[in-house]
Amino acid sequence: MTDSTESTGLDFIRQRIVSWLRTAPDGAQVVTRFPPEPNGFLHVGHAKAICLNFGISEEYGGPCFLRFDDTNPLKEDQAYADAIMEDVRWLGFDWGERLTHASDYYQDFYDCALQLIHTGKAYVDSLSPDEIREFRGTLTEPGKESPYRERSVEENLDLFTAMKRGDFADGELCLRAKIDMASPNINLRDPILYRIRKATHQRTGDEWCIYPMYDFAHPISDALEGVTHSLCTLEFEDHRPLYDWVIEQLDFTSRPRQIEFSRLNLAYTVTSKRKLATLVDEGIVSGWDDPRMPTIAGMRRRGYTPGAIRDFCRRVGITKKENIIQMGVLENSVREDLGEVAPRVMAVLDPLKVTLTNWPGDKVEMVTAQNHPAKPEMGDRELPLTREIYVERSDFMEEPPRKFFRLRPGGEVRLRYGYIIRCDEIVKDESGNVIELLCSFDPETRSGSDNQRKVKGTIHWVSATESVPAEVRLYDRLFNVPRPDADSSGKDFREHLNPDSLTVLTGARVESSLTDAGPAAVQFERTGYFVIDSKDSAPGKLVFNRVVTLRDSWAKLEKQQLGAG
Repeated sequence: MTDSTESTGLDFIRQRIVSWLRTAPDGAQVVTRFPPEPNGFLHVGHAKAICLNFGISEEYGGPCFLRFDDTNPLKEDQAYADAIMEDVRWLGFDWGERLTHASDYYQDFYDCALQLIHTGKAYVDSLSPDEIREFRGTLTEPGKESPYRERSVEENLDLFTAMKRGDFADGELCLRAKIDMASPNINLRDPILYRIRKATHQRTGDEWCIYPMYDFAHPISDALEGVTHSLCTLEFEDHRPLYDWVIEQLDFTSRPRQIEFSRLNLAYTVTSKRKLATLVDEGIVSGWDDPRMPTIAGMRRRGYTPGAIRDFCRRVGITKKENIIQMGVLENSVREDLGEVAPRVMAVLDPLKVTLTNWPGDKVEMVTAQNHPAKPEMGDRELPLTREIYVERSDFMEEPPRKFFRLRPGGEVRLRYGYIIRCDEIVKDESGNVIELLCSFDPETRSGSDNQRKVKGTIHWVSATESVPAEVRLYDRLFNVPRPDADSSGKDFREHLNPDSLTVLTGARVESSLTDAGPAAVQFERTGYFVIDSKDSAPGKLVFNRVVTLRDSWAKLEKQQLGAG
């Protein structure tokens, strides 16, 4: 890619890559990496980073490493690593033979630390963690040098070797870079490079009791793997001078180019690991894969598709400007993706019984229904129409407004794919609640017949005897304000939880064909897109999750709330 016209329309990161390729040596490859810490589940913000790093790898023909930043054994677990790999694969990306871990390079990190000590660029500090924080200074005041800063090279080597041997307790000593305690960038005020952690590591066991800090391990790992473009979110921008300092002091020939971009902030949710863990630990959600969670596992269980999430990441783009993305943008990507592929079925979520009084006895008549109105190649299916059916309770009103075109006393509607019916009588229980409608059907008006008599309303239905029961979970936004974790009033983010984020319907009825439904989503006609719950469904127990509604009912409110914010 050497023609300047080829960068037209590219985001700023890809423009930088194209510019680099013009002057790079022949045969040079763009090398990227996705470096998650295996201490939790990935969320929608990570999806953006995955799509960016692996997407650039695909576009420019270079490798992308999946590298686990496993430098803190107190918080990490192999189960998290396995979940991360599943998420990356599910999104449609593959790292091939390029699965690495920071722990692969522990000896390299140690050797680099020794090199810094030998050149007088690092020292062992005996200040306590609290004292180090106190000496660090503030944004407006410079820090103070540690009284141990001028230890000799020999003493530092002896102490660092003793740290590695396990002679000291956690927090008793640490290795710090010797840079500038008066720097306006706090990250350059003699940052910690190594700390003592006497904890068993999930990969290296008890081989090490000292572990490198992320800001030390990260640039070295990039250099060792030949990463050319280290893509990070904006919160790491102030760390870049430290990364560059580490690489310069160690004189690596491979020098990663760090480029920062804005993180993905999605309205009506939180992506802080601590806050997500709070939701799980306090039982506010059912787990990390709760379909209301912004985790990739939660979105997968909810029924979002990899293609929809990739499309969403493409739509929000890559910028340096921090902003908040409307939830409707993500949901529209899901609707557009499912709208093309999801077969249509009929389900009644809040059933009201209808008896067709002039229907012949136990007759079962099969009517033909389209699996997708715009895709004849998806074929048809046969639905049983019987004397007793169920319709949505909201499709009947005893005293309807003027423009209500569904069932009313004496009114007519067409059953989808079936006949025109008329409501003749209402049956109520002792409390006055409507429990059944007695209707008659016009046998000359079967859908597709030559009878041209028309009515304004068409409603969906299922057979009362041939349908099957199901539990339906209606998921919605987890919070009722766009920025639950940025409340100027000082409220805890949990105070903004949406009480209607989950509605469970236990009396729904669905087509019997759905007993064999797989993991793919379907559209319940007139209702929304749904998918079988991957965890709670079982033989004899159908559980459906609402993936997304047919229309964005929050759009107006969301626009108002974001505008006000």
